[in-house]
Amino acid sequence: MAVDLVEEVIPLRDRELVVLRPRDAEALIDEEAFEREELMPYWAELWPSGVALARAVAGAALGGRRVLELGCGGLALPSIAAALAGAQVTATDWAEDALDLAHDNAARNGARIAVRRAAWGEPAPLLDGAPWDLVLAADVLYERRNLDLLLPLLPRLGREVWLADPGRALLGEFLERAAAEWEVRVSRDGATPSVTVHRMRRREGSA
Repeated sequence: MAVDLVEEVIPLRDRELVVLRPRDAEALIDEEAFEREELMPYWAELWPSGVALARAVAGAALGGRRVLELGCGGLALPSIAAALAGAQVTATDWAEDALDLAHDNAARNGARIAVRRAAWGEPAPLLDGAPWDLVLAADVLYERRNLDLLLPLLPRLGREVWLADPGRALLGEFLERAAAEWEVRVSRDGATPSVTVHRMRRREGSA
């Protein structure tokens, strides 16, 4: 299926990212996939959390670090920003179309990323590269099942996670349940004031 794409320009701290996204995300809804697994083309949208996380990553020193993004979508803004900051990046999503567009969007900005199809409920492709130096996730707490999958998965992936969230209803529960294992530092960016970036680090002595 041919997808009508439009260009978006995303200002970071010291540069702009120029990416393509589908003009009409609703046109990509696969009713059979939704009936089977309640899958929606969330990857096709420009989400404020992706922008906020990309802006946070753009200011980091990531030279040589191995970085994993969970649910990168087609725009893969945090992954692209991390690659441009010197990281070795693997961007993951459940949707093949998202990964194809993520790869193309990285190339458009002079970044090189690896892409891999992965579902959080079947995490073998994510664990193959663990432990990662940094795990990135933007706006992933929009469904209960995501929270229940991520809480046990994140400690298996690495000791540092940056999670951007626009104030989803499940954020408070996520942070409360994560507090035993993770220290969390919260920041905001003036360009995306509705989003908080939670920089999580495993507590010493955590398994």
